[in-house]
Amino acid sequence: MAKRKGISVRQRHVSRELRALREIRGLSCKDVALALDCSESKISRMETGERGLYADDVAAVLGFLRAPGKLRQDLVELVRTGEAKNWHEIHGKLPTNWKELVAFERDATAIYSYEPLLVPGLVQTTDYVRTLIQVANQDLSELESNALVEARLRRQVALGRSNAPHLNLMFEEMVLRRTMGDPVMMFGQLQHLLAVAARRNVTLQVVPFDVETPVAISGSLLIIETPDQLTLAYEETQGTSTFLEEEEYISRVKLAWQKLRAVALSPDDSARLIADVADKLRSKT
Repeated sequence: MAKRKGISVRQRHVSRELRALREIRGLSCKDVALALDCSESKISRMETGERGLYADDVAAVLGFLRAPGKLRQDLVELVRTGEAKNWHEIHGKLPTNWKELVAFERDATAIYSYEPLLVPGLVQTTDYVRTLIQVANQDLSELESNALVEARLRRQVALGRSNAPHLNLMFEEMVLRRTMGDPVMMFGQLQHLLAVAARRNVTLQVVPFDVETPVAISGSLLIIETPDQLTLAYEETQGTSTFLEEEEYISRVKLAWQKLRAVALSPDDSARLIADVADKLRSKT
């Protein structure tokens, strides 16, 4: 049974956390149900998002699973505000709702990603990710840097599925030419983009220098379509991240995507441009 479309991102997050905590304890839904004197199907539906969540029920499950106090408080609060659309978080080096982004992309049927400054995260190479993290966080230890690289690359599990989502990528031409001081790394990234673009489930387009984008784009766009007909937009900036669910905003984001696609190069022309930039870069290394 598919998740109800009306369940918010916040409540879906709580459902996933309940399941993760139970599995960490090595318990089954039946074990939890027996302890709380309720049906096994109720616990299962709480974890899969097939029913709405209630603060008292969630608090009881979290108490039995011995969830840490801060986590318990945060999850119960999310349930209490769970009917509210959109989920905005202020965070540190990695978004607190990062696991939700990875999960939604893993289950998606289609993903639309536009980047004005960087290679889209779903197709960044390990070296590219590492360079970005080191440039943005020069005070990180090697251990911290490796942990962030691993976390960022975890998004790409979505592309390894047998029924991987259709991935629609767009980015500005400048992205191809920004080497971040490491042309060897960037050459490897461009080669990876060409390999990705050859996949049947990927459409990759470049917005060239010589067009004026007919829509005001203040940053990246990410749209995720899921099997249960839920469409989400995700925004991430330095220190904040937001899931957007309201139809009005989703419609605006989709319109922006359509306008960008109208001025972007075709997939074939985009691949030729990437190959040309890569050849010129190789001749300089």
